[in-house]
Amino acid sequence: MNRKIAILRGINVRGKRKILMADLKSMCEDLGLKDVTTYIQSGNLIFISDRKNAELENNLEKAITDKFGFDVPVIVRTEKELENSINNNPFFDKHADIKQLNLTFLKEKPNKENFEKILPFDYEPDKFQIDNKDVFIFCAGKYHESKLTNNFFEKQLKVGATTRNWKTVLKLSELSKN
Repeated sequence: MNRKIAILRGINVRGKRKILMADLKSMCEDLGLKDVTTYIQSGNLIFISDRKNAELENNLEKAITDKFGFDVPVIVRTEKELENSINNNPFFDKHADIKQLNLTFLKEKPNKENFEKILPFDYEPDKFQIDNKDVFIFCAGKYHESKLTNNFFEKQLKVGATTRNWKTVLKLSELSKN
């Protein structure tokens, strides 16, 4: 069986679209996911399943809508995919301040046309680099002050997205190895 990480978008933000992690965990177990763990209230799951990522995304989205009454986009990565993302971050090295790093997970790889359209955008001193289904972000200031948001990438790339700070990305990787 394969260890997977599910990243939910937009739950428990400023008291909206509230889901208790215990309820989310229970729902996942009812779906047949094994060894389910949650990490912080923003919607991060680690579990074991042999199902394909896209199938899991659809199953989790439908189950959340059915149980909680609102739509929540879900992106699933394998433990190996997350590890590759960590290794491929062009802004992450031993001297990096991880408070300045974020990873936007894309639901799918953007098409060539949308990928090429976004490349000229320049929001210096903030920077981004797209690699497959990852957008690596360096923010000179605070992420919430940057223009490099989920909405920006979704609008420009025409794919679903959700972002985690680098500390959370590293913790999810660590938890997925346990």
